[in-house]
Amino acid sequence: MKVIACTGIVVLIMIVLFSISLYFYHVAVKRANKSFLTHNPDLELKSIPQRREIWKKDPGFEEITITSEDGLKLQGYWLEAAMPTSKTVILSHGYSGKARDMDLLAKLYHEQCGYHVLMPDARGHGRSEGGYIGFGWRERKDYVQWVKAIMEKKGSHSQIVLHGVSMGGATVCMTSGEALPSNVKAIISDCSYTSVLAQLTYQLKRMYRLPAFPLVYCTSLLTRMRAGYFFSEASALEQVKKSRTPMLFIHGEDDTFVPFKMVKELYAACSSEKELYTVPGAGHGLAYSVDPGKYTKKVEAFLGKYVG
Repeated sequence: MKVIACTGIVVLIMIVLFSISLYFYHVAVKRANKSFLTHNPDLELKSIPQRREIWKKDPGFEEITITSEDGLKLQGYWLEAAMPTSKTVILSHGYSGKARDMDLLAKLYHEQCGYHVLMPDARGHGRSEGGYIGFGWRERKDYVQWVKAIMEKKGSHSQIVLHGVSMGGATVCMTSGEALPSNVKAIISDCSYTSVLAQLTYQLKRMYRLPAFPLVYCTSLLTRMRAGYFFSEASALEQVKKSRTPMLFIHGEDDTFVPFKMVKELYAACSSEKELYTVPGAGHGLAYSVDPGKYTKKVEAFLGKYVG
């Protein structure tokens, strides 16, 4: 009887853990409306300008698509530079966002820096296919594909910059550790987390007052089964250790959504030429909005060293 009782308890615990893990998978990883972010005090969404406030007239992006290594159709938006140039920036948006969320930086690169601009919808976002969010890990391979697409579109002389914010910042960090062509001249990561495991552990405690073990690890196992990756392997920190591309790390000093300390860890771990720029008074993803003048000067000065 004791054996049966113990077995029953173990089975019950496993069912409960699976159910909770399934819930957190749906909340964090599955493609769905992330309504839990709407009232998150760590995210000042109202501070982000609307598209109509950014452009006097919508510049008219060309829609382009690629196919990922695992067969997903991915959507991108291309804006040709006003004057002939070899320079292109690929802008990477944040968690639960979409390509056109990056219009503010698109305008900076297009109007002030004279770049071609490519803004992809990450897999599982916008008009791109995919039933889950890769937190930058699955997306890193997609961004290598986007780099190749630009080289096919604009030629082998292309000079390419990767610039991402939030999950997009993690995406470009994770991409930095891949075998990139020499055409990728610089990478800018704004408010990236160090790893998916670290970020979800932090948020589970902050939002739900729950410990990482066993929930994060059980959800990670479920994510491996359904989305093809463990949280522990999705590490921007480990990828920047392999980077051979110059990197600029940016972070708001008042960021409580992705802890400010994470940028210092990323900067310390990065093996390539690197710079660090932190913005006093800026919350998550708001470094540019808080001080656009200094942000622009820092970006232009950094790129001026590596993009001809």
